[in-house]
Amino acid sequence: MLKKEIHNFESLNFIVGKFDENIKHIMEILEVEISLKDGAFSIDGEKADIAKRVLDTLESLYENTKEIDFNSIDYIIELANNHKENEALNLRDKPIAYTADGKSLYPKTLGQKFYIESIMKNDIVFGTGPAGTGKTYLAVALAAHSLRNKQFERIILTRPAVEAGENLGFLPGDLQEKVDPYLRPIYDALFEILGGEKYTKYIEKKIIEIAPLAYMRGRTLDNSFIVLDEAQNTTPEQMKMFLTRLGYSSKMVITGDLTQTDLQNGKISGLHHAIKILKHTKGIGIVEMQKVDIVRHPLVRKVIEAYEDFDERERTRKEEKKKEKEKEKEAHGLEGDSKDE
Repeated sequence: MLKKEIHNFESLNFIVGKFDENIKHIMEILEVEISLKDGAFSIDGEKADIAKRVLDTLESLYENTKEIDFNSIDYIIELANNHKENEALNLRDKPIAYTADGKSLYPKTLGQKFYIESIMKNDIVFGTGPAGTGKTYLAVALAAHSLRNKQFERIILTRPAVEAGENLGFLPGDLQEKVDPYLRPIYDALFEILGGEKYTKYIEKKIIEIAPLAYMRGRTLDNSFIVLDEAQNTTPEQMKMFLTRLGYSSKMVITGDLTQTDLQNGKISGLHHAIKILKHTKGIGIVEMQKVDIVRHPLVRKVIEAYEDFDERERTRKEEKKKEKEKEKEAHGLEGDSKDE
């Protein structure tokens, strides 16, 4: 059994959480028993050492943040499993942006931090990874923050409209109303960083432009922070067209999940194609976030893992079936040779 003393009552409340929810969560994930008496934790179980290091990290984090969620705790546990829990403290070095109400935004994982650093360093960045890793949210948050600090003159947000086989021309309303369903997921960050009033003002003055990818053709985009979302649904031709729109004093961030392509008839993803061609090009950053970087509900990671396991089993089954057919062909070939003799 291990002991962990806490001398600061406020940090103790932070670690324990409302109705002891944080401690209960740690106990459930690590399958340990944690009890609290006279300001000291008693930790018992096979993973007691990991649990103690998680509690140590939470105590240190209290100096930089006054709130913690299960996603952050899960990530610290993940790091602690590999004796890297101290790296979680580096995530609070410097805010990446501030919300309209003054709240500081920080990366939640090392993958997110590397992604943000790559965006700041490079003029073109490809950010890939599973759903829930914050690829789009972080790019749009940085774009809004940069616009507010007058680093760029405008934000351009675009996305290929291929979902559900719909065509923009058949959707009701003007261009903005047609595009809204496709770009709705990226509005949250703009509202959070800029506030509703400023967001509306920027949209009206076209300082923030939201348009389908097809409307980028023939343009040169200067002094702009440009975000292409759902880029796995572009064709190689569309991706080349988009990348060559980059103008002076501009930045492009291209996000997508290579496992969720909606392209029909086996078309090659422009995102995959571009990364393959440009991976060694100076000035272009390529960041691939992993399941560990998922910051949505913990079940999202489990859903992704379940699908990956299913896909792996299907691949194995098809490979075994293929080998069986090849063996049957070889056997028939040998039988044929024997009859000829």
